[in-house]
Amino acid sequence: MSVNKDVILDDKKIKRALTRIAHEILEHNSGAESLVIIGIVTRGVFLAQRIARIIEELENIKVPVGLMDISLYRDDVHSKLDQPIVQRTEILFDIKDRNVILVDDVLYTGRTIRAALNQINDFGRPRTIQLVALVDRGHRELPIKADYVGVNIPTAKTDKVVLEVSEKEDSDSVYVIRDGNEPVEKKKKTAKSKKKEGGK
Repeated sequence: MSVNKDVILDDKKIKRALTRIAHEILEHNSGAESLVIIGIVTRGVFLAQRIARIIEELENIKVPVGLMDISLYRDDVHSKLDQPIVQRTEILFDIKDRNVILVDDVLYTGRTIRAALNQINDFGRPRTIQLVALVDRGHRELPIKADYVGVNIPTAKTDKVVLEVSEKEDSDSVYVIRDGNEPVEKKKKTAKSKKKEGGK
């Protein structure tokens, strides 16, 4: 079976996306004073830390950054044969009446975010919870939408979206692995061409 690997973002594009998101967060929240940032384990944490550094460079304000593992809060945790490997949750600041910026790497069905929202409520009641996703790949199963998105990409459910970060891998990149399928964009163009030609 053939495997198609489509590179969506390289290191420069990821940096630009995170910089734009940081500016949008500051604009929406009138600065950084009310912000705390929480990254979802694993790669969401690295993205959260990078956004916090960009905000500090722009505003000269150090925004608190925490991390959370949502494994035990997932609604499908008891339906899986394998028990989840639980990593640590570390939120060492008060979230009451703060604007929480929740950071995830890839937004897909929305179930990870639902679990994260439930866990955040165990720590208190923030003023708002705003969602950052570096990649939104669609196929939502719950009514969840990101407030800040790096890139929206069309995918099939069988596709695998991979984020590599320099903190864990050799470089930064986002790519899609399509097993035995044409890239979605190519499929769309082919369908449009057939329609123009009168094909079905």
